[in-house]
Amino acid sequence: MSTRRIWVAGATAAVLTVGLLAAPGSSVAAPPDTAAPAAGPAVKLAAGQTALVRFRLPDEAMLRDLVASGADVAARPRTTLGQVQVDLVVTDQELAALTARGAVATQLIQTASEGSARVAASKRAAGARTLAADTLQFLQSYWWSTEGQTFLAVQVATTATDDPDVEITVTWKTADGTTGSFPLSRFEDSGEYQYHVALPQPVPAQPVTVTASSSLGGTTRAIRPSAWPGAAPPPLPAGYQKDFIAAYMTPTDIQARIKRLARQYPALVDVIDLPNKTQGYRRTATAYLGDPAVTAVVVESVKFGDQKMNGVQVKTVDPGRRNRPLNATYKDRVLTVSLATDSTGAVISTTDQVAAFISARYPQVFRAFVEDGSAGQVMPVAGPARLDDGLDGSEVSKKPWTVQAMRIGSVRDGSKIGVMAYSQEHAREWATPLVTLEFAERLLANYATDAETKSLLDNVDVFVLPMVNPDGANYSFNDYNFQRKNLVNHCTGAQRDPRLANSWGVDINRNYTVGSYFDGYVGGSANCLSGTYSGTAELSEAESRNVIALASAHPNIKFAMNVHSYGGYFMWPPGAYKADGRITLPRPSIEESAYFMESAKRIIGAIRSSRGTVTWPSYTGPVADVLYSAAGNSADQLYYELGILAWDFEVGNDLWNAETQEWEGVGFQPPYEEAHAESQEYAAGLVELVRVARDLSAEGAVQP
Repeated sequence: MSTRRIWVAGATAAVLTVGLLAAPGSSVAAPPDTAAPAAGPAVKLAAGQTALVRFRLPDEAMLRDLVASGADVAARPRTTLGQVQVDLVVTDQELAALTARGAVATQLIQTASEGSARVAASKRAAGARTLAADTLQFLQSYWWSTEGQTFLAVQVATTATDDPDVEITVTWKTADGTTGSFPLSRFEDSGEYQYHVALPQPVPAQPVTVTASSSLGGTTRAIRPSAWPGAAPPPLPAGYQKDFIAAYMTPTDIQARIKRLARQYPALVDVIDLPNKTQGYRRTATAYLGDPAVTAVVVESVKFGDQKMNGVQVKTVDPGRRNRPLNATYKDRVLTVSLATDSTGAVISTTDQVAAFISARYPQVFRAFVEDGSAGQVMPVAGPARLDDGLDGSEVSKKPWTVQAMRIGSVRDGSKIGVMAYSQEHAREWATPLVTLEFAERLLANYATDAETKSLLDNVDVFVLPMVNPDGANYSFNDYNFQRKNLVNHCTGAQRDPRLANSWGVDINRNYTVGSYFDGYVGGSANCLSGTYSGTAELSEAESRNVIALASAHPNIKFAMNVHSYGGYFMWPPGAYKADGRITLPRPSIEESAYFMESAKRIIGAIRSSRGTVTWPSYTGPVADVLYSAAGNSADQLYYELGILAWDFEVGNDLWNAETQEWEGVGFQPPYEEAHAESQEYAAGLVELVRVARDLSAEGAVQP
């Protein structure tokens, strides 16, 4: 028996079981995903712990509910072992709740120090109607081999687009006559049918033909799968220098590396100070005045904690006299609130009155609000409590940060075609600046000894921005390793409660101007606690303005690569759509789409040259098609507004486990050995991007 799978982006899959029949007389190799999954060790989290966990979800509604409620979905849902598979950032309580609903935690990818994802659930029923016989067409059919294992990846579309129950099976055949089959899963996005697909399937050798058939009677003609990606870079010469990355790098480390490279290669490097300073590794200082589990008011400094507000004390006192009004004094860094009393001398000030009084009495120094659940209660005598910004990075500078980029090349006057590589828009993606810095060092170190590298830097103007989001990165390294956003807190009122500190900030890659949340596109949020919070307005953040400022100031930039992690994707615009009808941003022309794909295959081939890693064909294409809608992302603004051919990497491809016959995720901060390998392979991909730009410029197709 095999499992027929329906995979819906933004919704989970219903799981039905059907028979898989082999053709009479054929030799059938059973696909590995038809067997029941092996029971793995139970995933357990300690109380209060947060982790990145891979789940199999059991029913039609669960993932849709998770996405709708703002769950921290780390990568696009995919299909494995007959059910929908998704990576989620969850707390121990959320893990227990999901398990109780039938979700199976299959892999603990990575743990966090603290914080919470927000998951709410409400079931929805899915209707279905049956259509007549269908017509099938292969959209993709590719094979490749890595580390001695051959894989087959296909996508098939059916004309029965409205039938959620249509089943499609792919049958493959190798040169020696061995055959096998595997089922595909229906993939919908925003309620719109896209195609049927499966994870890349292991096969014994190169398949020479594949066919597809459906439960409605449709069949395809036999076709020959193509080799993927079908391109390889020129071999590296003897003595080529690489492997310049020795460890994960904090923002301070990255800044020091930029300065060192500028000193070491003055003829090839300019350092560009970007115009918008970030907030810095700073937050306001807060304290609970009272017991937050019972009755409390949160007191917050208006200035940042490092601006002499850390350590300020606050307390409430009983004046010990009858009929006294609510009053307060602030002297010698101590805020003393004298509570009001009645005719008997009993305290009568409520939490709401105290919070409002503090905010009104000292508006330039403090603001206060009532802790959730404490509204209307009599304010207790409490304190003294010390205000603190809660930041653990004692060695991190608290000053506003000047973000820097490197301009690399022998001709840096704007006359040569430009390529921009930028990384770490999302703070928790520690491996991404390793990629861009390894790339920069390879170009610089080999310029004097390798003719090909010299040709690249003589003909291409390279801009490298290793760290877009330094403040969030500092927070990720020192306070909460799953921090995605920057440190600017736009929340108001009770959403500024310090217990929510790990959820503050703006998602930099949802803060750009094209296809944004503010224009009605999917994938951003107005909720300041959401992982995809888009900010108060387009380009509200210094970090996003810096990316656009760098590109706008250098109109010779015609190519850009935004390096993210994880999942192993290679993408380009459009990156967003509107939900009703799944209306994407305008598609590139036929010629440009073909050029995106042709160039992608070259770059994927270069990535593969390092250790055999292959980015899947189903993960190669427009962002909105192969990942999800990302409203207000940077690539869309670079492409649609500035005319830059803009790509996105998601480094950190799933790794094939030959023992379990499963693909396994690597996470945002894999063991350094894996992050190092990612830096090497994707740096090779960036070098190939420079070669792509040089070749196009040499053809005269693009003028700076």
